[in-house]
Amino acid sequence: MQTTFHLSPEQFTPHETLLAEHGELSASIFRYRSGVCALRLKNVLGELVLLPYQGQQIWDATMRGRRLTMKSMFDQPHPTRDFLSTYGAFLLHCGATAMGSPGADDTHPLHGELHNAPYQSAALVFGADEKGNFIGLTGSYRHTVAFNYNYTATPLVKLYAASSIFAVSMTIHNQKASPMPLMFLEHVNFCPVDRGRLAQTVVCDPINMRVRANIPAFMEVATGYREFVKILQEHPEKHLVFSPGLVYDPEMVLYLNYLADENGWARTLQIHPNGSADLVRHRPEQLKHGVRWICRTADQDALGIEPCTAEVEGFSAEKAKGNLRFLSGGAAFTFELEVGALTPDEARIEEMHIVQTLEEVAA
Repeated sequence: MQTTFHLSPEQFTPHETLLAEHGELSASIFRYRSGVCALRLKNVLGELVLLPYQGQQIWDATMRGRRLTMKSMFDQPHPTRDFLSTYGAFLLHCGATAMGSPGADDTHPLHGELHNAPYQSAALVFGADEKGNFIGLTGSYRHTVAFNYNYTATPLVKLYAASSIFAVSMTIHNQKASPMPLMFLEHVNFCPVDRGRLAQTVVCDPINMRVRANIPAFMEVATGYREFVKILQEHPEKHLVFSPGLVYDPEMVLYLNYLADENGWARTLQIHPNGSADLVRHRPEQLKHGVRWICRTADQDALGIEPCTAEVEGFSAEKAKGNLRFLSGGAAFTFELEVGALTPDEARIEEMHIVQTLEEVAA
C-alpha cells in the first residue's frame, strides 16, 4: 500500500514548509536562493535533500550525525542542464542515451541528459514494504527527440523509518516501437576520509581494477599526475587506503569488475578510522560495470562509487568496445541501489559478507 501526494513547483517557496508527517518520517519543501526546488526527507537518523524537478538528484545526505556528500565548489544547486555548472550532488542519475566523457566523434553532453533533466512531474510517497515504513520521492521525465528517442525515466528514492540505509531505483521505459541505445550510470559521491579504507567485492589485481590512463580534454593535470597513474596501473591496491599524502588532482578513474553474492548484490564500503562506514550495494546483473572516481584537491574532495552499464569514455568508444546496450521497443528496465551509512558493528558484518564473497570465488 502506498499513498501519493502530487507536487507542483508553485508549492515551493524560500521559506521551508512542513508538508507531511507519518510517525518519525517527515517531508518539508523549500526553494534555494538560486530558485531550485528542494524536498527534505527526514527520519530519526538523518535526512536527504532532493531536487524534484532537476534530475531528481539527491543533492545532500546526512546520516548518523555525519554529512555523506562530497565537498564541492557549490553551496547550492543552480538551474542549469550543464553537468559541471552545478556539480556537487550526493547522487545523480546519468544517461540514458549516452554517458561518460564525449569523444571526438560524439555529440552528447558530458554524462548524458538525465542528471539535470527538467522533470515534468514529481510526487511524495508514503508506504511500507518488506523493509518497513518509508517516505520517498518519485516523478517522471519524458525525453523525446523526433526520429531519435522517446523514453520516460521514473526514479524512486525510499527513506525508511529508523534506518540509515535508503533505496534508490530508476526505471527507463522505451516509448518508441524501435530499440533505443541504453547507457546509464549512478553517480554516488561520498566525501573521502583520511586513513579511511575501501572494501569491495572486487578481486584486487590490475585485471579487475583497471586505471583509466587517458585524461579528458577539459582537465589540466598536476605535476606528477601521469607518474601516479602508472603506479596505480601496476598497484591498484594503493587506492584502497586514503593516505593524506596521496593527492588525486584533478581525478583518478578506475574500472572495476564486481562480483555478486548469492543474493545478487555487489558491495562497496568506505570504512572510517572509527569503524563506521559508507555503503553502496548494487546488482551487477543490472549494472555490469563499476567505476571508481576519486578527486582530492583543495576545492573538491570526492569518492565516486558508480555502478553503470558501460565505462565512461563516451558513446562511440563504448559502442566500439561492445558495451552499448539496447532496450527494445516498448520495453522497460529497472536499476536498484542500496546506499547509506553503517555503524561499526554493521560495517563489520558487511565486510564479512565481502570477504566471504571473495573467498567463494577464490575457492
